[in-house]
Amino acid sequence: MHRILIQLDTDPQPSVFDRVVAVDAGVEQLFSYGGVTPATVTPLVHGAIFTRGPADLKHTAIFVGGSDVPAGEALVKTIRKAFFGPMRVSVMMDSNGCNTTAAAAVRAAAKHIELKDARALVLGGTGPVGQRAALLLAGHGAFVTVGSRSRDKAAAVCEAIQSKLHNAQVEPVSGDDAAAAIADTQVVIAAGATGVQFLSADQWRSSPSLRVAIDLNAVPPAGLEGIDVMAKAAMQGPIACYGAIGVGGAKMKLHKRALQRLFEQNDVVLDTTEIYDLASELR
Repeated sequence: MHRILIQLDTDPQPSVFDRVVAVDAGVEQLFSYGGVTPATVTPLVHGAIFTRGPADLKHTAIFVGGSDVPAGEALVKTIRKAFFGPMRVSVMMDSNGCNTTAAAAVRAAAKHIELKDARALVLGGTGPVGQRAALLLAGHGAFVTVGSRSRDKAAAVCEAIQSKLHNAQVEPVSGDDAAAAIADTQVVIAAGATGVQFLSADQWRSSPSLRVAIDLNAVPPAGLEGIDVMAKAAMQGPIACYGAIGVGGAKMKLHKRALQRLFEQNDVVLDTTEIYDLASELR
């Protein structure tokens, strides 16, 4: 029986990137739909769950993507409501690569330092990847500073994390205070939009406590000046540095493994935490 992946994209055109990764992950049949909304998704879900018997539903899975992360989250919520009893299939949410990228970045940091009780700074922390990186770091017991141009938006992210993790140690920061926060930070992850440089090389290199610096911007200028896009655990003094492509190899491996995991049973839901757990299994 063929493994069928149903790609539900919130953008008008389904992502070519996600389609290529699905094929490379071993998906045998790929059905792609663009412009999917909560109002239109239920018939697509019913088409997935009513065409095979319960014992065979593990051979069908759903991938939710697109550039709009909140739209993807809303789609997953509606998809799960359409399931009942044994009539369900596994679902993965990775809109804009948010979960796989954040998981790969935090996993890279964990290879160098113990995250529990570490101080971490996430720049661009209100974006899709930044929010999830902050959540994962807080889940490991790190004290996380969420940086944004808007303190109110950073505060909202902190509140959202605390609603999921009641013991989360998170605080918002903005403007010049974000740059100053690097002074006593062990991990910094730059996850901002293209074209935004958060820190000069002198700023982050001068931190006496910094041990891991990760820049997830693949398009110049770098979010953290002086980190090559290809860097993978490249040492600059005591600091292990990662660029976007340096993290990207692990992200791609994780994306493929997550897709394969969908077909192991019919009731898997892969979101931020579950995808990170898969990242921890990879070498």
